[in-house]
Amino acid sequence: MPSVSSSAAIVAGGHPTWRDPRLEPIREKVYTGQRLTFDDGLVLEQTCDLLTLGELANYVREQKNGQVTYYNVNMHINPTNVCVYRCAFCSFRADLKSPTAYVMSEEEILARAQEATQRGATELHIVGGLHHRLPYEWYYNIIATIHQHYPQLHLKAWTAVEWDWFVRLTRRPLRELMLEMKAAGLGSLPGGGAEIFHPEIRSQICDYKADAEQWLEVHRQWHALGGKSNATMLYGHIEKPYHRIDHLLRLRALQDETGGFQTFIPLAFHPANNPLGRDRPRPSGMMDLKMIAIARLMLDNFPHIKAYWQMLGVKTAQVAQSWGADDLDGTVVYERIYHAAGSEAPQELTVAQLRRLIREAGRIPVERDTLYRPVQRPEPLEEETVEPPTATAV
Repeated sequence: MPSVSSSAAIVAGGHPTWRDPRLEPIREKVYTGQRLTFDDGLVLEQTCDLLTLGELANYVREQKNGQVTYYNVNMHINPTNVCVYRCAFCSFRADLKSPTAYVMSEEEILARAQEATQRGATELHIVGGLHHRLPYEWYYNIIATIHQHYPQLHLKAWTAVEWDWFVRLTRRPLRELMLEMKAAGLGSLPGGGAEIFHPEIRSQICDYKADAEQWLEVHRQWHALGGKSNATMLYGHIEKPYHRIDHLLRLRALQDETGGFQTFIPLAFHPANNPLGRDRPRPSGMMDLKMIAIARLMLDNFPHIKAYWQMLGVKTAQVAQSWGADDLDGTVVYERIYHAAGSEAPQELTVAQLRRLIREAGRIPVERDTLYRPVQRPEPLEEETVEPPTATAV
């Protein structure tokens, strides 16, 4: 284990920087492979020693994934923004008669799938509103129709909240609906809708929709069918540190049980155009990096931590590759949900841009598919001129 003083460490230029002594017992646990507790998580939340936090998270990241940072070539489809729920943090939803309301036609959806194919995408990410005038069959047909025409695309679709809505619409068992969608071409589940599990917060920001146990049960049943899924947490609004640690430990417990989660994505709250964001700032860059690092340290059984550049911004997501993250997400294109809430990230990053960002961070870019299998292409999608890194990022 590295020998580092509990009070100071030498940094660039030979100047000492303060180290939080409360992190020393946690350091011992991290380097000896012991699981962190709820109380450990609160210490991580409270510390301002971002350098030590990053060092520990980077150690775990490199133990699990070495120098690799993953990206994928994907595209988003948000089939409708009409939603029966009125979550306080949401800037995407619209009422049925709102001038901003929309429902994509089958032709529009297939055109998007065709464009994704032409761009070399391996994945379509499909989530949207819960339209109270559209039947379950409309959602099912999106999967079935895309898969029929473009079977090579992996369809990652429907958050746990949407699955709960499908059960309410049909009054059919969740497992039965999942088997039906899987047979139609569904590949995996995204991690959205988790927000914050603790009822003290959930009741204030997204009352009425699927609660924590319902969210977890959706993923439990999908994992039981052999499926993989992701997990998220929305942070930086009215929640407190203990709500966030509680959220992470609930995810960790389910992963112990099923092993079906692939990656965790911390989602920074964006305050524009939603009731929760009134007079509330966006989370700081320091908080963003802390959430990445804390997630990597607490979720010891999750293979991957994603720094989603659409939410964090490109620069923070790049730095996060040394604070515990090993994934940047993908090319994305046509992202509506977070831009409606004020995201200033671009709509799209090209493969060349993603690979450059990863190499600048001192990592080795590896294209993956949705299930984290390396993608081998006969020819690169875009010209590459940057040499692989020769030094390890700290």
